[in-house]
Amino acid sequence: MIEPTTRKLAIVTGASSGLGRTIALTLAEQGWDVAFNHMADQSGASTVASALRASGADVFVAESDVGLKRDVEAFFDSTTHHFGRPPDLLVNNAGIQTWGSLLDVDDADWDRVIRTNLKGCFLNTQRFAKALIGTQRQGAIVNIGSACNQVPFPKLVAYTASKGGIEMFTKVSALELGPHRISVNCVAPGAILTERTLREAPDYEGSWSALTPLGRVGGPQDVANAVLFFAAEKSSFVTGQTLFVDGGLFMAPRWPYAQS
Repeated sequence: MIEPTTRKLAIVTGASSGLGRTIALTLAEQGWDVAFNHMADQSGASTVASALRASGADVFVAESDVGLKRDVEAFFDSTTHHFGRPPDLLVNNAGIQTWGSLLDVDDADWDRVIRTNLKGCFLNTQRFAKALIGTQRQGAIVNIGSACNQVPFPKLVAYTASKGGIEMFTKVSALELGPHRISVNCVAPGAILTERTLREAPDYEGSWSALTPLGRVGGPQDVANAVLFFAAEKSSFVTGQTLFVDGGLFMAPRWPYAQS
């Protein structure tokens, strides 16, 4: 077990399930203390918190809306009070999606997706930066984007718009926060097998692995490993970048003839 004095502190938004859960657990296994929030998933949050503590991490967890400024402020204040220090890493993971074509998507669903995914990223980034500026501490922010940063996804117009916005927000944040020793990067997953994607398509793995140059779909651990790279001291001179974790899927051209 790593001594508390040597442990760094990470905030992972939306870590009670899916990618966030694996990211939080991976950080804890690598010696990080972890604070995370969730929305109405007390059971999942309790399970993750117990697993984090079993890895030796100090843990703070709260139900909090990433798209509501007062909730974000309260969560950061409570986190700082619990640990007695500001966080070193922020992983903006919390996100939702709704299916619907441009002509059919409901404006309430549009607002909900943009509010959670893009505004949530903005509010948490702003609060994290304000907590670090003036402390002489080095910090890192990792935003979870999507393969739709690179290509448009039909019937996911709100989600695609939010994730594309996150990529440009990453670049602007990197420019403005660099002088304060805060790096900002984006991890953009491609076809990743999770509970959610399996619900969406029972043959998700078979369908997408056939299209992926590396011949398989990714798993949450592939995404968590990319987050670890940007969180590490050895990548501290990398900022404003997007790392696609997609097995080459979305860089492959659509050739009009067979490859040999």
